[in-house]
Amino acid sequence: MKNVFYTCSLLTLLIAAPALADTIPANSTLKAATVYTGRATLTRHATVEVPAGSHTVVFEGLSASLMPDSLRAEGSAGTKVKFGALSHRLISGAELASPREKEINDELLKLEDQKRRIEAEKQALMEKKVFLESLSKEAALRTREEIADINLKPEQWSQAGKTIFSEIGETLKAIIDQDVALRNLNEQIQKLQTDLSQLQTGERNTYAVSLPVETNGPATLTVELSYQIPDANWTPLYDARLDTKTGKVDLVQYGSVQQTSGEDWNGVSLTLSTAQPQRGTGLPDLETFWLSFYEQEMSKASRSRAFGGAMDNMASMEMADSPQMMAAPAAAPMAVKAEFETAEIETGGFVSEYRIPGPSVVKADGTESKLMIGLFDSDSKMMIQVKPQMSTEAYLVANTTLKGESPILPGPVNLFRDGAYVGQNTLPLLRPGEDQDLAFGVDDQVSIKRKVMKDERSKAGVISPDQVIERHVITEIQNLHTLPVEVSVLETVPVAQDKKIATDIIKAQTTQGYEEDVRNVKGLLGWTLAMKPKEKSEIKLGWKVSWPADKDLSGL
Repeated sequence: MKNVFYTCSLLTLLIAAPALADTIPANSTLKAATVYTGRATLTRHATVEVPAGSHTVVFEGLSASLMPDSLRAEGSAGTKVKFGALSHRLISGAELASPREKEINDELLKLEDQKRRIEAEKQALMEKKVFLESLSKEAALRTREEIADINLKPEQWSQAGKTIFSEIGETLKAIIDQDVALRNLNEQIQKLQTDLSQLQTGERNTYAVSLPVETNGPATLTVELSYQIPDANWTPLYDARLDTKTGKVDLVQYGSVQQTSGEDWNGVSLTLSTAQPQRGTGLPDLETFWLSFYEQEMSKASRSRAFGGAMDNMASMEMADSPQMMAAPAAAPMAVKAEFETAEIETGGFVSEYRIPGPSVVKADGTESKLMIGLFDSDSKMMIQVKPQMSTEAYLVANTTLKGESPILPGPVNLFRDGAYVGQNTLPLLRPGEDQDLAFGVDDQVSIKRKVMKDERSKAGVISPDQVIERHVITEIQNLHTLPVEVSVLETVPVAQDKKIATDIIKAQTTQGYEEDVRNVKGLLGWTLAMKPKEKSEIKLGWKVSWPADKDLSGL
């Protein structure tokens, strides 16, 4: 049975370990990649034949952007083998370190050389053309002289003329062929230059990682070296597909993976992780929150310390986690024409991992690789949503509640209604049990009309009259569907931020049965109507605001 072993602490050294009895190169291949937000862990695989004694297995040509502190190694063999501490050193090279970048650069040099040869041949053809044209002029001049001397030899100048014109024609054709070849070459060169600019590394340094090994006898050693790089990222993308006949929403998750490490990931085992190691392991220590009386001579630095450096640290962390800093680029809708094999999802207490089935390919030029993860389990309830203060159009909305154990990360969602793409929105972070309204476009089969019945400003009171605004509105709704629908009507009423401002809902002018502070939004009222086919209904709302006459009111 094979012995499996690991490096003890795998402490990476800043200098290379002393040379041992033998150095054995590890011809490694990239085996697996686990991608986080902003970085990835790569795992390389190598099989080496190790003679008895002490040796050093060396992994060469590793990316200069790898994080040395993340280096780890593990391995197995048919006999007992001991690992020493990993060491690494940066090697400067004359050539580009990225294999793909070097390949493109070499191809560019070949095309540039080929272009220069063609330009030289074209220049020679142009000189030949000039010579033939001058020869043609000379022949015409000699012909006129012979005609004047009555020394005409038609068969000679006729044959010479044909030869000259034939040579000029062939030369012009050759020049055209050279122009076509140059145009094709320029297109190839431009494409390669674009590909090269997308890699954007220019790196000529590489890392060499050394692993001391010791064995009592010859062994076939399998080693896996893992490390992290900062040049990779993945963002979640979603499709929300509503079937209006059943009211069911299928929520499909994809992963958009990009990397610019300089090395193509070909045939790797790919895992997408919700862990975010770049955000650190914990919060900084809290400092004493000192208070003192303000003094004019207090320095700016003293005031900064007085209000606590910890608050600055917390503010910077909040900025790093803000939606603006973490927003994902919008992605074009994907039309799924075939069934995809879904990812294997491993959900722990804090982190979810999505193992993409089969070998995956992610190019090193930043090209987006869109991979299907799977279908989220959810419950949904379809309704018509109306916000008459904003629009007299009704929208089809599915209130979707997430089930299962895995959360939904923030990301763009492409919305489909009965297979038709209707637009794009953004999903927030959703945990199991939380719900979100997904809007699927305008429903023209629900008619909305809004009328303002009263909008008056007056004064009330005798001694110190207050200013008063009173407003009455009616929203008329008609279900033009042949099926019953549920309609949700949302309206806001003014909310006072000062005790001197009085706000009231006029019950006699307001349809009862509403919910207050819907979704914890202060002043948001909601009515729910179950409407039969062709049924008409109306929602009335009346409110009044009063405030001191000597004050100006904002917000209305």
